[in-house]
This record gives sequence, C-alpha cells and structure tokens, in this order.
Amino acid sequence: MNSRPSRRSFLKSTSAVGGSFLITGTRASGQIKGASERVRVAVAGVNGRGQSHLSGWMGQSNVEVAYIVDPDDKVRSRARRSGEKRTEGTFATKDARDIREVLDDPSVDAISIATPNHWHSLMTIWGAQAGKHVYVEKPMSHDVREGRIAVEAQKKYGVVIQHGTQRRSDAGIAGLHEALHRGDLPPLKISYGYCCKPRGSIGHEPIGPPPANLDWDLWKGPAVISDFHANYHPYDWHWFWKTGNGDLNNQGTHQLDVARWALNPDQTHPTRVMAIGGRFQWDDQGETPNTMFALAEFPNGQQVMFNVRNVHYKDYKNQVYNEYYLEDGSKITGEGRYQILRPGASKPEPLELPRGTVTPGGNFGSFIAAVRAGDPSMANGNVSDAHYGCVLGHLMNNSYRLGEKAPFNAKSVSFGDNTDAAEHFMELHEIMRDGVGLPEDKEEYTVGPWLTFDPETETHVGDHAEEANALLKDENNPGFRVPEINEV
Repeated sequence: MNSRPSRRSFLKSTSAVGGSFLITGTRASGQIKGASERVRVAVAGVNGRGQSHLSGWMGQSNVEVAYIVDPDDKVRSRARRSGEKRTEGTFATKDARDIREVLDDPSVDAISIATPNHWHSLMTIWGAQAGKHVYVEKPMSHDVREGRIAVEAQKKYGVVIQHGTQRRSDAGIAGLHEALHRGDLPPLKISYGYCCKPRGSIGHEPIGPPPANLDWDLWKGPAVISDFHANYHPYDWHWFWKTGNGDLNNQGTHQLDVARWALNPDQTHPTRVMAIGGRFQWDDQGETPNTMFALAEFPNGQQVMFNVRNVHYKDYKNQVYNEYYLEDGSKITGEGRYQILRPGASKPEPLELPRGTVTPGGNFGSFIAAVRAGDPSMANGNVSDAHYGCVLGHLMNNSYRLGEKAPFNAKSVSFGDNTDAAEHFMELHEIMRDGVGLPEDKEEYTVGPWLTFDPETETHVGDHAEEANALLKDENNPGFRVPEINEV
C-alpha cells in the first residue's frame, strides 16, 4: 500500500503525469475518536455562501476552522479577520490560496467546499483521496461523469460526504417522503419543483486582466476558460456553462433533490428528459436560461417537472418550493408542514404526518455528528443522493443546450399525450406572455430534444446520443484534471 505523498512530491509527480492528482491507497486511517474530540475543518471558498459555512462551523461545539482557502487574497484576508473577531482568539485559523496545502495537513479532519460549481467534484475527490471528510455545496458535480467519480471515491476511501442540500435535514420533509414510500398516501405521479426567484441582467463586461488580488489560474482550476472578465468573479459565474449550471442547478438543486427524493426509492436516474426555455429580455453576457420548463420520465412512469423563472415583472410570484401530484388526483403543497387538496374538495386540508428520520443538528451539526461517528450513512444528503439529484438537473440542462430555436408561442413544443406537461408548460408560457410581456412569434424559445438515458451505464442512447454524451464530461485544464474511476 502506498502512502499519500507530501505536497512537494505531489507537485513534482503531477508534472510528470500531465498534471492529474493521483493518490493510491485505501480509505483514511485517521478517524475522530469520539464526541469529545475536536473536529478541524478547512473552508474552501469564503465569499458569499462560504460565509455561511464559516458561521455554521463556528456555531458547532468543539469545532475549529483550521483553514480559510480562497484564490482571492482580499476575500481570504477579510474572512480571516472576521473569523478572528468571532472566535476571540480561541483558536488560530491559517489561510491558503490552494486547497492542496490543506490536504497535506494531517491535522485537518474535513474540508467544506463553497467554491464555484466547477471546483466542487474535484475538491470532493481530492478530499476523499486525502482521507478528509467532505461537506460540499450544491451541486456536488458540474457534470454527470465527475459526479459518478465522486461517488466511487467515497466508496473507496470511506469518508463522510454530505451535500449542502439543507432540506435533507428537515424531519418534516423526510416525513412526507417516508409516508409516500410506505404507501400511506396514494401513489405519487408527478413530483414538481420550482425555482422562480427574480434576478436581473448581468450586462456585458470587457475581456481584460484579472485583478491583482485574484490567482486566476487557481480560480479557473479545472474549467477551460480562455479570458477573464468581471462577470466571472465574484458571483455571476453561475450563468456560464464552463463554471456554473444556471439557476436549475443553483438554487434549483434544492428543489430538484426534494423532487427526486419523493420518487419511489428504487428510482435513480430518468430514462427520458427534455427542456424548453430561453434567456429573455436581458440581452447580456450570460449563457444559461432565465426561463425553463423541463420534464424527466423515470423507469416506473413517475415524472419530475421543473420550472425556472427569473425575469422580473409587476406582480411577480416567487415560487421556490415543491408540489406533489398523486395518482388519485390529489395535490400536496407545503414544505415541512403540508396541505392536501383532495379530488372534488373546494379547499386544501392539513396533512398530518409523523416526522421523518434525519440525523439531528441541522445540515452542519449532522455532518459533524457523522464525522465523529465515522459513519457516512449518517449524512443528511449522502454522496449517492447528491449524484442522482445533480444528474437530473444536468440532463435537463443538456437537453436545453442541444436545443433549436422555435417561435415563442404555445405550439413551439408538443408533449404528445402528456396533458399534464402541456398544462404546466402553458402556465409558464402565459406568465411570460402576459406578465413579462413577451410578444408571441416575435421572440424565440430554445426547444431541447428528447434525450434517452440509460440509468445503468449513465450514458445516452438513441437519438442525439453522440452530442448528448459529449456533454457528460467537461474538458479540464492540466494540473486540475478530474481522474478517471480507475485512477481514484
């Protein structure tokens, strides 16, 4: 068995093998010994969501933020100063530009990843290889293939990996899903998710040099990007395919995960997906859609439908939640506490359900409990659930990315005999036409093809398979290559 190399030897070896991070060995030998042991966490990415990570770990008993990691010197320095004020000198936090410095420190127990999406899987895989437990923000993966590799890394090294989908820590949501799975309610037909929150145009930023405080090569990491512009950093990377996944797999990852969670437990990936939408009104630099209706069909006939709607207008209706349509015609709404509208009823009634089973402590506390126990099964939102939920969004996005232009009207897409899909698409279309004010036939939808997916091989088959399979894995930069499964 080979031991993990030092950072110095690692850097030399990556040059020799074309820059890939390969660590051979077995699962981590160092384990937290018990509930009284201090857990030392390194937080990677401390702008925006990373601030919540810092607060979350500092709020846990006997947990120390060992490192703050960020390629932006100003962001990193500001976060460290803020942390020092909050901890009042109870522990010393180091800072680093490069996560690999942290992986070489045997005193670090876990890494907490709040970087841009394109870094999530690679850091997760590196962390597992280095014997570190991993808390990773949603989405765990930026593409389908790297998500599978993260799953295999967890299996091999036995570390805890928990996905930053906080709803997995909600016993009320778990209770509804357990009731559906037990058969206490009529069978689920459609699991529906909404990510409808207003956003605005990001405009156009010129190509130019990155700021002096930003290590651009480290920020890019695995993402193959030629030039810097200010819409990449610090936040609007979400709206570019090389770095983000649009709102479908940004905020929408939470609702996608809940939607898939509600399906029968033996359902992993869909067998058919399609999406229709557009980036309307803004005429900006962004690439991802601000409007989308997507549909996924699973092997047992259950469906997931999803709605993204970001363009602001008068009387905008925020919708960031899930709905459940049952085979008997009932509809369940709510989050944690629910109502059910039964067939023929004039109004919904409360749906009283027992609380479900989750690891206590919220998303951060449950992770620490799992780390102390050395038990990956305690993670609220484990690596496999993370993978299945993220892939659902990736496949929907890939249909959109392969789409063709069609006139903005109700006849731009056909759902065959799926009247439910047609009805839900029309709700979105009417909002965009009547609320936003898009003129019919003068704007254009992007209509994605139906993509057929094999859940066992995690590849596309049938029509459009070649171009769809090309989107399953992104190209990576030398030095930041996501390893193949046989290299993990």
